[in-house]
Parts: sequence; C-alpha cells; structure tokens
Amino acid sequence: MRRGDALRELLRSGPGIAGTTLAVALFVVALYVLLTFPLDFGESQWSNPVVWVDNPKAVPPVWTNALRRQPQPPHRVFEATEPDMIQMARSGPVHTWRFPLTYAASRPPTFLAVTLADVNYAERPPLVLISLKRPDGKQVRIFRHAVRGPREGENGPFQRYAKTPLRVQLSANEATVTAVQKFVADEFDLRLKSAQIGGRVDRILFGLPDANFADDIAPLPGDYEIIVQAALRAEDDTLGKVRFVVGGAVFGWMGTDSLGRDLAQGLLFGLPVALLIGIFAALMSTAIGTTLGIASGYLGGRADIVIQRMSDIVANIPVLPLLIFMLFIIGPSLWMIIVILVAFSWPGLTIQIRSMVLHMRANQLIEAIQSLGASRRRVMFRHILPQIMPYVLAQLIFAAPSAILAEAGLSFLGLGDPSIPTWGQILETGFRTGGIYVGYWWWIVPPGLFIVLTALTFMLLALGIEPVVNPRLRRGQ
Repeated sequence: MRRGDALRELLRSGPGIAGTTLAVALFVVALYVLLTFPLDFGESQWSNPVVWVDNPKAVPPVWTNALRRQPQPPHRVFEATEPDMIQMARSGPVHTWRFPLTYAASRPPTFLAVTLADVNYAERPPLVLISLKRPDGKQVRIFRHAVRGPREGENGPFQRYAKTPLRVQLSANEATVTAVQKFVADEFDLRLKSAQIGGRVDRILFGLPDANFADDIAPLPGDYEIIVQAALRAEDDTLGKVRFVVGGAVFGWMGTDSLGRDLAQGLLFGLPVALLIGIFAALMSTAIGTTLGIASGYLGGRADIVIQRMSDIVANIPVLPLLIFMLFIIGPSLWMIIVILVAFSWPGLTIQIRSMVLHMRANQLIEAIQSLGASRRRVMFRHILPQIMPYVLAQLIFAAPSAILAEAGLSFLGLGDPSIPTWGQILETGFRTGGIYVGYWWWIVPPGLFIVLTALTFMLLALGIEPVVNPRLRRGQ
C-alpha cells in the first residue's frame, strides 16, 4: 500500500482521526516548548529556588476562582525600572514609583515582598521608603531601608544589589510589624503587642481592625496604591529596578507546588521529554528487533540459532529490577533509562518478525530475485522489509507508550533524573511531600492525565493503523 493510501485508510476510522489529531496537537505544543524554553530549564530554573521565590506556595490554579462563591486573591507582581515621577528636594532627587492595585477578594494576600536591584550612588547612600495607600484614604509606611554605605577603603561610585538583589518579605519583617503596630495605634486607637500583629500584617493592611481584634478582621476591598520612593543624594544616583509582589491564593493555569514552582511550566517541559523517551526508545528497539528478526528468518542456520538464543536470554531478564539496580549504581540518568529500555525491548519483535520472514523466504518472488543474483542484504532490506513495514510501523507505535510509562514509573519511585522535570517526577514530588493527603489535587491529577493522554494518543494511532496492516479490516473488503 502506498503512503497516500495508507494515510487515507488511517483517517477513515474514528481512532485514526482522534489519534492523529491528538498527535499533531502534542507535537505542536512540544515544538513550542523547545523554541521558547531553555534546553537547560531543569537545572537553570526548575531546580533553582531563587526563580520561584516570589510565587505563592502550594496554591490552586487561578481558574478555580470561577468555581468559588468567594474568589481567592490573585497573585500580582509589579515591576518597573523607570520611575513614574522625579521631584527635587533639598537632599537630592526623589524618584517615585506608583503601582495601583484593585483588591476585591474576601481574604488578604498571602504575603507581601519587595525586591530592589542595581543601586548606584556616588557618595551618600539613598533611602528607600514604601507606603500603602488604602481605599479609606489612610496611608501607612510599611518599609524603610537605608542602602549600605561605603566600606572601609572602598572608592566610589558605589554599586549595591547588582549580582544579588535585596529581597525583603514584608509580612515577616520586624520593621514592617512595628510600622503596622504604630498605624493601628494612631488610626484605630488599638494598643497591640508585636506578637498580636505577627502573622496578621497582611490582614491588617487590607482590612478594618476594631476592638474585637481577636476575631477575624473585616476585609477592605477597593483601590489601593503601592508607593515606592527612593531619596537619592545626587542626580547621577540610580535605583535600577523595583519589584513589589502581592502574594495570591491562586496562581497560573496549573497552580504551584510547595516550593512555589509553576506546575504549568513543569508539565509543558515534560511533554517533549516524554515524546523523546517514547519515540527514541521505540525507534531504536524496533530497528534492532526488525533487523535481527529479518536476519534470523532469512539467513537461517547458525545465525538463526545465535539470534534466537540471545532473544530468549534477554527476554527472560527482569527489566525493572535491573533498571533499579543500574540507577542505584550509576545514578539517576534519563539516558541510562532509555538505553536499558532499548537494550531489553527488542526480543519479542525479533521473534515475531522471524516467523513472518520464514514464510516469505519460500515466496516465488524472493526465489526469483535470488536467482537473478541479488545479494542477501538487497533481498532482506529492499524486498522483504517493505512487505513487513506496515506491521513494523504498528509495533513501533505500540512501543512508544510503554517507554513513556516505564520512565514515569521509575520517576515515581524516585529513580528519575532530578535535573530534568518529567511528569513522573512531578507526581513523585507531590506524593512524597504529602500533597495527596492535604488535597493538593492540582499537583497530582494533571501529570497523571498527561501521561494517560499521551499513551492514549499512541494507542489510538495503533488502532487506526490496524486496517493498513491487516487488509481484512479495511472497509468495503
């Protein structure tokens, strides 16, 4: 059957159409990931806690707000390099950044954090002030920071927070707690101790405390404004970047794990990894099995005996215990998993191909080609291989999901490559940290569904290609 006829036959069945559609979608997404994600995403970002430090920890996806009566606060990040306004004061220029925030949630943010980067000054260090303007017109100064002055023997101009930006978790900052303590005393006439405010900074700033402070503080929805001011001492002094984070209780399309990592990014990067494992392992094992099967069936004699005895030996070696043993000895490695899967996946196909070639060897066409002086290699790969290629292609498609599931199972056992995020590894982390027991379903369900969906895609393709392999299954025949 020609390629065009085979494709039309594949697309005539429901499983063929569904499998082809899913396969195209998966490969398009995988290509997008390869073009937009760095190839060392696992080491440079996924395994780097600094990248995710400003994300909320273990929160559900943002779309879950549509299913709630009372929406959870979204995650907001404000970042700017150029100030909104520059004013001149006696001490020098004052740079001001303003970040408007409309807050309508029924609960306060999970945390507040500020990051300052690339501070440069000529002689005297600048002073940074951060205030929060509330919908009720009250304004509270929540942070005050004097940049570190010159060290002994250090000559200007001076640079601070260039390689390592200054990040302050305002919700747990002592100076912020003291500022909030003064705020409730001045504005609400509440004399509170620091211990009473600790852990409630966000609730007080975004709520209305009253005499019953022990009870829940009523939320204060409305328009807020975050005001960042940098009092510089000279015109050439600069504050390169300001970043203010209002931590939410929902995040992204897939939520976050206990380290704040964006699970959507991990799941996306896991797709090309899964396809690489499945396709590469299937291609290699199918190529080895087909080549040895054709050689065994056509050559016969001693070659047949050697290949079949090798197949019997390899087929009876337990692959999973061997994989676990090798990974313990050599260390977790994605390529080691693929190599072992390939090395022990070919015997079954070899035996099946041999039985097919034994029948074809006595075919009149093959005998005629031999009588014309064709070499053994030409007979095997120019005349026998094309006849069994549809069956080989079907076995190739069947082998891909087996490799994907094997890698996911090993990663779930904690034997996967820690430098590369895979779906099995995400599942293992969720189970190991107790995500299933505390209801973090967004951490457990999506990677499992992705594994099932990818395996189902290959299975549908295999079902759709059956009429191509077996003429009896074709419609109208």
